Amino acid sequence: MRRVVGIDVGGTFTDLLLYETGPGGERVRLAKIPTTAANQAVGVLGAIAETGVAAADLDLIIHGTTATTNAVLERKVARVGLITTRGFRDTLELGRRTRPRPYGLFGTFEPLIPRELRVEIDERMSARGEVVVPLDETALAAAVGKLAGMGCESLVIHFLHSYANPAHELAAGAIARRLWPNEYVTLGHALLSEYREYERGTTASVNAAVQPILDRYVRRLQRELEDQGFKRDLLVMNGNGGTVSARVVARDAAKTIMSGPASGVMAAAATLAQSGIKNAITYDMGGTSTDVALVHGGVPQVSAELTIDYGLPIHVPMVDVRTVGAGGGSIASINAAGMLQVGPQSAGSEPGPICYGRGGTLPTITDANLVLGRLDPDRLLAVSQPVTVAQVRDAFGATLAKPLGLGIEQAAAAVIRLANTHMAGAIRMVSLSRGHDPRDFTLFAFGGAGPLHAVALARELGIPEVLVPARPGLTNALGCLVADLRQDFVNTLNTPLDTVAMTEVGAILAAQRERGIAINAEEQSEIVETTVLHGADMQFRGQTHLIRVAIPRADVSREELQALFEEAYFNRFQVRLPEIKAVLVNLVTSVIGRRRSFPIGALIEGGGRAASAAAAIIAERELFAGGRWHLARVFDRVKLPIGARIEGPAIVQQVDATTVIEPGSVATVDAIGNLRIDVFGASA
Repeated sequence: MRRVVGIDVGGTFTDLLLYETGPGGERVRLAKIPTTAANQAVGVLGAIAETGVAAADLDLIIHGTTATTNAVLERKVARVGLITTRGFRDTLELGRRTRPRPYGLFGTFEPLIPRELRVEIDERMSARGEVVVPLDETALAAAVGKLAGMGCESLVIHFLHSYANPAHELAAGAIARRLWPNEYVTLGHALLSEYREYERGTTASVNAAVQPILDRYVRRLQRELEDQGFKRDLLVMNGNGGTVSARVVARDAAKTIMSGPASGVMAAAATLAQSGIKNAITYDMGGTSTDVALVHGGVPQVSAELTIDYGLPIHVPMVDVRTVGAGGGSIASINAAGMLQVGPQSAGSEPGPICYGRGGTLPTITDANLVLGRLDPDRLLAVSQPVTVAQVRDAFGATLAKPLGLGIEQAAAAVIRLANTHMAGAIRMVSLSRGHDPRDFTLFAFGGAGPLHAVALARELGIPEVLVPARPGLTNALGCLVADLRQDFVNTLNTPLDTVAMTEVGAILAAQRERGIAINAEEQSEIVETTVLHGADMQFRGQTHLIRVAIPRADVSREELQALFEEAYFNRFQVRLPEIKAVLVNLVTSVIGRRRSFPIGALIEGGGRAASAAAAIIAERELFAGGRWHLARVFDRVKLPIGARIEGPAIVQQVDATTVIEPGSVATVDAIGNLRIDVFGASA
């Protein structure tokens, strides 16, 4: 029997899927428990225990974590020292001359590394990689000692133009590693060999700031698993949608930023592939926030321009996820202007929404769904002390309805509508802003709260179909199960295409390929196939924005590359500029080690399905939709047979999520257990 576990730690819940295969067939076990924010490892071990399978009997664990993301957002990071080129001490603070707020003179910015911990030394490379000022090794050693003496736990060495010639950074790194008290030394070019000193520097700084935190967490988790008899592999999700061995994950810790959201997108891509759908917008609404992304042509869109917080761009390739502060736990309140607002403050898992009975007193999106009949008060997870619907209604009345001059239902509906508006904006950012019409896509809705809002959201955006996967509340854990091993590399050339040496282009792409294969070899036993994707970031001379162009092979010709860029530019902006020359800025390569596939249809066991949709009805409940109450049938998701057809208004319940089928929509269960909702079906 082979047992593989995918575990995702979210802001509210820790989710687990265990997939067993062997001579007796296959089986999926699941667990969903509250996240232990103080020490995520406790929740991970608790979720494993919930399955009833001992850690010693597991063959592989793939783990998605929010440890590094939360550390940066909350500024609970390691103390970092920076050594840089003389004259460039303040690059990370000056940034791109933007402001925390676009209007007015308000807002402050605190750099990740305080000024007193940023030290300059003599050295200088030109943009062509020529030595202008030799490296002062004596000053470097003194700077290392000074920063160590000031209590720095991590060190960053970030020199000007190191992407063009890393010789000074390499020499400085060799000296620093002999003198630094631990292994937490980050060289800017080693993590990101890309031009733009600011972005390369902030990426290195974030890496150094979270490296000790991730390293301690992973080592503690690995040790506690080993104490329970686990002797196999632990893989960690990266933000690019791939996995990496726990033994080396801390080396490039910044790449684990957005690990959790990326796992959900990878699960969506796997589900869509087995459902025959190529284009979808993924919509993950959890307890704390909502993440949206684009899957186009079956491939999740990847970007190297993530900004996790103001002044903290991280330029390593990651799944292009946009996040808004609207989750089930987002708090609804009246602002100073007397207007309703939802989020970004969240009740989280402690104390949580009012209906969780954990001491929460402020109304949230989850509470609004309960008031409107969209949630069953008797089937809520993680409830400590039961709270009646009447008590939640009273809280809505006193906090929102009375100040707004609305009825309780109208106030709750306003909360839902405003939250949907926030989420619709994020969907427009990943679709319309990139030249994609949302009406050409399926809305893939998951997360504990996503299926509650998906149909209403799709109607607002004109999206014709919603797909709710078999286990929407555990989709991020599924993403860990299906994720491949992936390594991404970027090298800057920043040279006009008509003068670049194409032999150099081929050599760089080949070197990136070999490096990725070597790293993935750490987990060769998990790889059944290796895929290599090459690409280039290009722009027209004089422009600042970059267009990512897929390169079919490493020995691509100059003429092919020019044609590919012009076509990509036209597809994005619907204009051709033949009189302007193209510039080849970056060369990128992704090396993907494909793991064994996971059968999505196994998520719901066929033996529990009823003979008809009518036999899966478990109740009827009043549902507030479209400004009035409706009597809605309530279905048990696990009992719905393949091919079942449900007309709205209806509610589909399961242990990890609830799906609302609005009046006028029609849902069917497809061949692998997905709920496919025709948003405008009954009225078409």
